[in-house]
Amino acid sequence: MNLDTNKHSVFLLYYHLILVVKFRRKVIDNESSDRLREIFEYISPNYNIELQEWNHDKDHLHILFKAHPKSELSKFINAYKSASSRLIKKEYPEIRQKLWKEYFWSRSFCLLTTGGAPIEVIKRYIESQGENYDPNK
Repeated sequence: MNLDTNKHSVFLLYYHLILVVKFRRKVIDNESSDRLREIFEYISPNYNIELQEWNHDKDHLHILFKAHPKSELSKFINAYKSASSRLIKKEYPEIRQKLWKEYFWSRSFCLLTTGGAPIEVIKRYIESQGENYDPNK
């Protein structure tokens, strides 16, 4: 496993982001998904974010990305949703016609951390540290 580093820390921060089109309108195709990905890749370096994997369905995106401890995830997501919505509606007028009141993205999003060990394994490891370790737990 290759860890990321900076001057004062070692980290490996992967996130799974799911963005849904408002009212699940089925407007994303391969071409618009490619454009949405280009926008993501253009904005992400400003937030120390690196795209790892991308896929789409007609009404939502799945994005796997790596971040830095200083990445402001909610600001990045809002910036991405705002820019991508504006550009997609401008560049694909046929999509704009299918939207509800011209809203592209749902206000909500799903952001999940991803990583190595399951939570229970990490909990047991933390419990086992220090002098108060009880092997009967």
